[in-house]
Amino acid sequence: MTPAAPLFRPDLLTRYDAHGPRYTSYPTAVQFTDSFDTAHYRAAARNGGATADLSLYFHIPFCDTVCFYCGCNKVATKNRAHARPYLDRMKRELAMQAALFDTARPVTQLHWGGGTPTFLSHAEMAELMSATARHFNLVPDERAEYSIEVDPREASAQTITLLRELGFNRLSLGVQDFDERVQRAVNRIQPRAMTETVLDAARKQGFKSVSVDLIYGLPHQSVESFARTLDAIIDLAPDRVSVFGYAHMPTLFKMQRQIDESALPSPAVRLAILERVIARMREAGYVYIGMDHFALPGDELARAFEAGTLQRNFQGYSTHADCDLIGIGASSIGKVGDVYAQNARELADYAAAIDAGELAIARGVRLSADDALRRDIIMRLMCGGELRFDDVGEAHGIEFSAAFSGELARLAPMADDGLIDLSRDAIRVLPAGRMLVRNVASVFDRYLGQASLRRFSRTI
Repeated sequence: MTPAAPLFRPDLLTRYDAHGPRYTSYPTAVQFTDSFDTAHYRAAARNGGATADLSLYFHIPFCDTVCFYCGCNKVATKNRAHARPYLDRMKRELAMQAALFDTARPVTQLHWGGGTPTFLSHAEMAELMSATARHFNLVPDERAEYSIEVDPREASAQTITLLRELGFNRLSLGVQDFDERVQRAVNRIQPRAMTETVLDAARKQGFKSVSVDLIYGLPHQSVESFARTLDAIIDLAPDRVSVFGYAHMPTLFKMQRQIDESALPSPAVRLAILERVIARMREAGYVYIGMDHFALPGDELARAFEAGTLQRNFQGYSTHADCDLIGIGASSIGKVGDVYAQNARELADYAAAIDAGELAIARGVRLSADDALRRDIIMRLMCGGELRFDDVGEAHGIEFSAAFSGELARLAPMADDGLIDLSRDAIRVLPAGRMLVRNVASVFDRYLGQASLRRFSRTI
């Protein structure tokens, strides 16, 4: 029997490690401009998108304490009273957005992110979901993919019970690392018992999927210390695990300046940690989905991966088709038809727009035909690992090899290195290329120049 091709190739990972987009969208947010015409957004909302389904994303930016590694748009405060005016404005924004859409369209996907969504009180969370149901068509549990990011330090078993009653059926838990020294260095003290309490409660309440986020590359991490965290997570057996590489960019994220750079693991140690992650998760029976995602074989994400129906959106890999996404709250991004639109990042700017009775959209981009074509190519590679030239040509009315002769020439070295199989009629990502699929996809990104690369995290 021929041995399976290796997934982890340290020589290739070292050679191709570079800054690059995660491609939760194309064009990426770097290409959004403040000259974006919101009339395009309104027209796209009226015309509808590729599917009948709608997706809603709510950004709740508040955190009780700040984690030093975090690059999210957040507001650190212990004053829970800040939630009330923000909640009232989100409810007004919901009404304004609903007026643009055919609200008979089913909301099959909904996500609350942050920040810490459970910064809201139990009553406030119920109020927000009730307001959502008044304006949009929420679907029964069996059709819904309703998820929320939960900080186990901010959630009790009673919180999890409430979330299930409100209609959430998926949880994403932030853990990052169980090592106490690492937790102190990043200002996130979270004993295993806190995470276990939330996970146990989620199982008792019948949540369909629970995912856990880990980060490698944090200060004081070693192969041995992170292996202990991995073993603890495997013992807890969440349905999905995401293991992100820490992106240290203190010039962009001021809070990261609190991290002692001398305590960060070296590139060699980071690579060794990643090697242990891949091996240990696969030994434990998790399916490697792509990039930094793993799932148990019975989880719907693993089933979508095996069936070739995987999708990608602003929350990462998904099982749902490409539906219109409405962003609610400060900094939220929506994707409707042929436009991406992002709300104002700062709370004061967001508040001013909503108080004036206007949408809070501050920047965005309208896709050209070339953008739509390249987005299709990139998403096929990122989600399915394969690109058949005839399929793309038929969908977009082009002769692929002629239109992308330059890109195909740039892919030839990747084929020589064993990242991809490059034939006359297709590109297929090989096992050694799956961890570097961002590098493969970026060949088709016409906006990606050296000047913009530092805006993105490293691919490994």
